[in-house]
Amino acid sequence: MKNDKTILIIDDDSKNIFALNAVLKARKYDCVSANSAALGLEMLKQNKNIAIVLMDMMMPEMDGYEAIRAMKNDEALKEIPVIAITAQAMTGDREKCLEAGADGYVSKPVDISELVKLLDLFI
Repeated sequence: MKNDKTILIIDDDSKNIFALNAVLKARKYDCVSANSAALGLEMLKQNKNIAIVLMDMMMPEMDGYEAIRAMKNDEALKEIPVIAITAQAMTGDREKCLEAGADGYVSKPVDISELVKLLDLFI
């Protein structure tokens, strides 16, 4: 492992989780995943080793924007950095993610070198 810190991947699409997990584990990152924002928030509360969250922004029920706001309003979770991941790479999307409380932003398809730079910046 690069360190003892864990990355939480929150995405409703199992293919996206699988791909990110494979790429990050190949680079010696430790990863866990959740297929919904609600499950991800629960995992954050239970796993104190999670150092950063990769958050898909477009999910059913609770989207990434809502989940980030919930994290940033929770004393126990608000210091955990969040990198927003979205396929909606439209004008203003980055700003919208950062306004919601994301600490970083990458668009799909994910540029792995860009993502690794952000991960190294935060953990």
